[in-house]
Amino acid sequence: MIPRYSRPEMADIWSPENRYRKWLDIEILACEAQANLGRIPAGALRNIQEKAGFDAGRIDEIEKVVKHDVIAFLTSVSEHVGEDARFIHMGLTSSDILDTSLAVLLRDAADILLRDVEALLAVLRRRAFEHKNTLMIGRSHGIHAEPVTFGLKLALWYQEMERNRERILRAKESVSVGKISGAVGTFSFIDPFVEEYVCARLGLKAAPVSSQIVQRDRHAEYFSALAVTASSIDKFAQEIRLLQRTEVREAEEYFSPGQKGSSAMPHKRNPVLSENLSGLARLMRSYALAALEDVPLWHERDISHSSVERVIGPDGTILLDFMLNRFTGMVERLLVYPERMLSNLGMTKGLIFSQMVLLKLIEKGISREDAYALVQRNAMRAWQEGIELKKLLMEDGEVMKRLTEGDLDETFRVENFLKRVDFIFSRVFGGIDEADCMGTFVRSLDDFSRL
Repeated sequence: MIPRYSRPEMADIWSPENRYRKWLDIEILACEAQANLGRIPAGALRNIQEKAGFDAGRIDEIEKVVKHDVIAFLTSVSEHVGEDARFIHMGLTSSDILDTSLAVLLRDAADILLRDVEALLAVLRRRAFEHKNTLMIGRSHGIHAEPVTFGLKLALWYQEMERNRERILRAKESVSVGKISGAVGTFSFIDPFVEEYVCARLGLKAAPVSSQIVQRDRHAEYFSALAVTASSIDKFAQEIRLLQRTEVREAEEYFSPGQKGSSAMPHKRNPVLSENLSGLARLMRSYALAALEDVPLWHERDISHSSVERVIGPDGTILLDFMLNRFTGMVERLLVYPERMLSNLGMTKGLIFSQMVLLKLIEKGISREDAYALVQRNAMRAWQEGIELKKLLMEDGEVMKRLTEGDLDETFRVENFLKRVDFIFSRVFGGIDEADCMGTFVRSLDDFSRL
């Protein structure tokens, strides 16, 4: 099944025509290998190579009668080839064709997904540098903590997507395995050379040992990698949703001309794309669970995995392709509001500097417990009464026994939080050029000092 939101390139991989074409490629390659071994006459091989074909509509007609897709396919091919068709599928079982072709389809789908990830990484990198020094409040438990920059948030997303790229690469490698070893994997009626020949020409590895099927832990790894990637997108989209809340409004999805947010309330600008991605990620995680359920099969095989893979193969890869492209477009056009970020940063009247004051008092010789109590009592009053923390500290005799006004001026500097931003960016992105970022940083500090 191919979702209606699929992009043509990914959808083409899962079309019946492409699937049958891969089956036919495998059958012809197997015949070539058999001919090399002297089991198929050279003339018969040429006839197969020249005439072998199929008709997707005819396969459907035959399958309605025989109730077996591979047999229906082979019957259609035989109608094209004629008498020499008796050499096709010789010594093979259906899973030799199905599993080897599935490896090719999943590998090709992974290549598209990897290109999608690269496109997203490029956008994340560009916007991370754009907002490398865009000050905003960091939050833990949803509560204001200490300042970060929006660029650091994007750098974190970038690094996570690099890990997802590596996961998909590993999963692609794991699933790019075929088998042409017969009914229960024992090569009883097929020479191992056939498997080596077919897999080599398809760019696959041959399974060192198989039953009637390629083992499904490989596929479980593949769909788990896709689900982790989707969960990262869910995480990023959720952050955008949180930042877009009316009370926060530090960033929001692009709202296009003519777009409507509500049938009842004309003012609404809802994070519908982010919400859509969060919902789709739930579906992707369910596909990973389904793939994990396919790992334990009866004895050398049963067919319970087949119906699952007919859904999660096309749906999972097409869905992640869609999610990656949607999120890339979202980040590209994301509206960011630095002034609102600065306004929110000053909302708590300097409470963001509480740890710096704590550390300064410890530096002056006060125990951590006593210093914590001094800062907390002033912080709680600032919280409850809306008074500047610095003002309260300067009025606290016990604090000022240890600190000078100059100490507080030094402590209440937002630059103190950001001195390692360049270090972090260097670790994430490698060597960087700072010149084009400093203007934003200085302007932001100046703005903050006026809050």
